[in-house]
Amino acid sequence: MDDRFHDQCGIFGIFGHPEAANLAYLGLYALQHRGQESCGIVTSDRTRLYSHKAMGLVNDVFDAGVISRLKGDVAIGHVRYSTAGGSHIRNAQPFAVDFSMGSIAVAHNGNLVNAIDVRHTLESRGSIFQSSMDTEVLVHLIATARATTLVDRIRESLNVVKGSYSLLFLTEKQIIGVRDPMGIRPMCLGRMKDSWVIASETTSLDLIDAEYVRDIEPGEMVVIDESGLQSLRFAEQQPRRHCIFEFIYFARPDSFVFGRQVYSVRKAFGRQLGREHPVDADMVISIPDSGTVAALGFGEERRIPFEMGLIRSHYVGRTFIEPQQSIRHFGVKLKLHGVRDLLKGKRVVVIDDSIVRGTTSRKIVKMIRAAGASEVHVIISSPPTVCPCFYGIDTPTSEELIASSHTVDEVCKYLTADSLGYLSVEGMHKAIGSGGEGYCDACFTGNYPIAFENQHGSRQMHLF
Repeated sequence: MDDRFHDQCGIFGIFGHPEAANLAYLGLYALQHRGQESCGIVTSDRTRLYSHKAMGLVNDVFDAGVISRLKGDVAIGHVRYSTAGGSHIRNAQPFAVDFSMGSIAVAHNGNLVNAIDVRHTLESRGSIFQSSMDTEVLVHLIATARATTLVDRIRESLNVVKGSYSLLFLTEKQIIGVRDPMGIRPMCLGRMKDSWVIASETTSLDLIDAEYVRDIEPGEMVVIDESGLQSLRFAEQQPRRHCIFEFIYFARPDSFVFGRQVYSVRKAFGRQLGREHPVDADMVISIPDSGTVAALGFGEERRIPFEMGLIRSHYVGRTFIEPQQSIRHFGVKLKLHGVRDLLKGKRVVVIDDSIVRGTTSRKIVKMIRAAGASEVHVIISSPPTVCPCFYGIDTPTSEELIASSHTVDEVCKYLTADSLGYLSVEGMHKAIGSGGEGYCDACFTGNYPIAFENQHGSRQMHLF
C-alpha cells in the first residue's frame, strides 16, 4: 500500500516564545504528513541547547514530561522520512554538535546532490562522520570554514554544496533560516505577536495562530536574534524552480505553498483532466485522500457526481499481523474498502495523484471490480513519472517507475482498467498558470535544473 512518493521531511522553528518547545511540537504535528519515521526538537535557553529525538510519530515521541525538559524560548524541529536502509536514530534530526564557536543544531528539508563527493573530500582531510545524512556534511563545512562569524561560515559552506535545501540553524542565541537559490523546497515566515516562526508549510502557522508574513525568498538567509530579524542574500538570483509535486501530493490541501493555495491548484488539475479526458461514467471517486480534491474538480468539469466509493481506515498502524493463510490484497484491504451498493453496476472514474510502480493501483482496480463496478477508468492528476527525483523526494529508480518503460496502453493493461489517462505536462502548467516557468518538473520531463555528476548509473542517490 506504500507505493507512494515520499517527501524527505518538514521543518519548524520559533524564536522568542516562553512555550517554544510546545509550539514546535504543534508545528511538527501539522507537518506530520511530510515525514512519519522520526522526529526531533532542539531548544535553547540562550545559554545552552536541549535536544530530544526518536523514531516514531510526533505524538508518540513527545509527551508533557519531554516537553518540560526542553527549556528555553527558542526551538527548531524536524519530521523525517528516509529511503530504505537509512532508517536509524543516528539519522534523526535536528542534528546537534558542539564546535569551536559553541553549539549548533540544524534541520534540513531537501537533498544535496554533491554530498557524497564533498563528504569524501572532508574524510580525506580527517573528518569523522556520525551519520549518513547529507546534513552532517554542512555541519563539517561550517566547523572547518575560515570565516570569523557564523553567518559568513554558513554562507561559505553553502557555496560548496549543490542541491535543494530549506535549512534551519539553531545556536544558543539565534535561529538562521536558509532557502536554496532556486527555491525548490518550500519555506515560509510567520509572526506570533513578538515571536518569529519559520516553517515548511503554512499549516503550522495556522495551528498555533501565527500570522503568515511571506515566503523565505530563494537565495535568502534570515537571521533572527534578540535584536530582531535581518534578511541577507547569500547567493545570486537564479531562475525559480519550485517543486511541482508539492501541489500534486506532498503539501496539505489547506496550505499555501509557493504563493498558491494547494487546494485550488489540485482542483484546477481535476478540471484540466476533465477537459483532456472526457470519459462517460456514472460517478467519479478518488483514492483517498490524495486524489479527492482533483476528483472534485474532474466531477465538476464533466458534470459527473462525486461519490465516496472507497472508504479509508485511518486507524491502521505501521505494522500488522497477517493470517498464515494469505488473504488476497490483504494490505490494501486494511486501508481501503469499496462501497458495494454504490459501485455495483456502475461505470466508475477513479482519480489518483500518481502511479509509481503500479502494484497498488492494480490491486485497487481489482477491488473496485470485485465490488461490482461494470467499468473502471483510471485518471491520474499528474503526468507519467518517468525519471527519479534527486532533490528531496524518495522516488524509485527509473527501472522501477512503470511509466518509464511502458506505454500508457501497457500500463492500462497491467492495471486491468478499461482506460487510463494522465494529466499532460502542458495541462499541468496551464492549471497552475505557470506557462512552464518557475517550477521543477524533472520527474516528468527529465529536465533537471541542477546538474549532478554522480548518479551511480540509473540508481537514485540516497536521501540521507
